[in-house]
Amino acid sequence: MSALVAGDPRQLGEFWLAGRLGEGGQGVVYEGYGPAGQRVAIKVLHPGAGAELRRRFAKEAAATRSVSSFCTARVLAVELDAARPFIVSEYVGGPSLRTAVRTGGPYGPDDLYRLATGIATALTAIHEAGVIHRDLKPDNVLIGPDGPRVIDF
Repeated sequence: MSALVAGDPRQLGEFWLAGRLGEGGQGVVYEGYGPAGQRVAIKVLHPGAGAELRRRFAKEAAATRSVSSFCTARVLAVELDAARPFIVSEYVGGPSLRTAVRTGGPYGPDDLYRLATGIATALTAIHEAGVIHRDLKPDNVLIGPDGPRVIDF
């Protein structure tokens, strides 16, 4: 996590932001905390996002909500009508697959089998929900304490 920068929101609805987890073409993902102190991830659209980007963001929120939470980060809240729309999801503690391989090296046969099975199971659940993951890559697989979680679809 990196520090918040000038222009970053400090609070969105009932969630307060603690730092930045990452940034992409759509927006910024922040680490935050809910009213009960639960750790969350908050994806916020970039300021000035156009109608098409807002439409895709709404579609992503609906898609994520329709997938079983065992294989992705469960959506906790969505605010699409705000000046800066956001999606709040559970925080998955663990590195991305990219980071795990960079720091720990290649997976051995047994761990690789478990990883591949977990990702295949997640993709099956995503597809059964009628969603196609259009950006599957190591950065979009989080290695949680209970196995891989596929995100950003």
